[in-house]
Amino acid sequence: MNATPMANRFTIGIFGRRNAGKSSLINALTGQNIAVTSEVAGTTTDPVYKAMELLPIGPVVFIDTAGLDDTGELGKLRIEKTYEVLRKCNLALVVIDVESGITKFEMEFVEQLLKRKIPCVSVLNQCDKRMPGTDELEKLRQNLKTPLVCASCRSGMGIDDIKNQIIINSNSEDAEPSLVADLIHPGDIAVLVTPIDKSAPKGRLILPQQQTIRDIIDCDAMAVITKENQLKATLQNLSKAPAIVITDSQAFSKVSNDTPPDITLTSFSILFARQKADLAEMVRGIKRIELLSPGDKILIVEGCTHHRQEDDIGRVKIPRWIRQIVGEDIIFQWASGACFPKDISEYAVIVHCGGCMLNRREMQYRIEMARQQGVYITNYGMLIAYVMGILPRALKPFPNASLALEQNGLI
Repeated sequence: MNATPMANRFTIGIFGRRNAGKSSLINALTGQNIAVTSEVAGTTTDPVYKAMELLPIGPVVFIDTAGLDDTGELGKLRIEKTYEVLRKCNLALVVIDVESGITKFEMEFVEQLLKRKIPCVSVLNQCDKRMPGTDELEKLRQNLKTPLVCASCRSGMGIDDIKNQIIINSNSEDAEPSLVADLIHPGDIAVLVTPIDKSAPKGRLILPQQQTIRDIIDCDAMAVITKENQLKATLQNLSKAPAIVITDSQAFSKVSNDTPPDITLTSFSILFARQKADLAEMVRGIKRIELLSPGDKILIVEGCTHHRQEDDIGRVKIPRWIRQIVGEDIIFQWASGACFPKDISEYAVIVHCGGCMLNRREMQYRIEMARQQGVYITNYGMLIAYVMGILPRALKPFPNASLALEQNGLI
């Protein structure tokens, strides 16, 4: 609860062939024996995560992955997991064994990184065995088209140089934008409506609420927390009107009724969709829901996994609301966590959660996949606001999304 969430950490993936020294590198970078190492090829079978602080970047997470040259049926599955990790990476370290040199695996992988615009640093490992000459190193740099560091995880040589290259090549533009910084000013009051029902975790607030509170404090504003049935009294007891009311999407209807129309209103889910995704694209997803036909398929996606409640929002409520709009003959399927199908072309619409457990890179990947395959995508909070008849109000703080509403005839 006190640690920076994985989704908010700068993500650094460690990639390479089997036995190139990837696991040794994550151990050397973190100063801990995080990953099991051995001379046996393919020791790492599943991604290994380690969170730490790397100044001046701040909170980061290193991810050790299976070898790019893994073989067999299980090997193919491991390589798929490796490429799943790549989707969320802000920077990649490609580890190359100095004795084996560059092969097609490294070259093809670096091409993928360049195509996806993921910054990359190549690490020539085990240089305690043999230090390449100047001409060889220059040729390697030209072929890889990336910064290259000579290192030895065994002796510790070059580890600080790798950290410096990570810092130099970290893309500041890749950082997630603030949740509310452009919506409030120092001294403003922001009221957060947090229903406490049977789905709420005992003794704490859920992650989106925690992160929004922190963002408000970072803006030198004041966060006032209340339940939906206390909102009217809360507003009456404030010495001045709040700059914004932010609610759990499922309380949208009551909160909208109790919040004066001159006060800005939106939801946690919409704030996170804006931070990680594309609100205008998700408005088009709402329009597509209006045009659904019998037999159309909808994929409902949650970025985390949790125990399903009796009236679960993804499994029960959203299907019920959509059927109220377009009829009963709609087919629903579900995906959660890191699992996101490669082929989504069979779906008319994807309805995605706010994505608080996913980083911006992963959400942008999912949106781009939908765009490439001609599939519309929208968001839990936007769908709920649409069903409640208050979508224009919920999107009013966001000009691009409001414009998309007009362009799609939803106002």
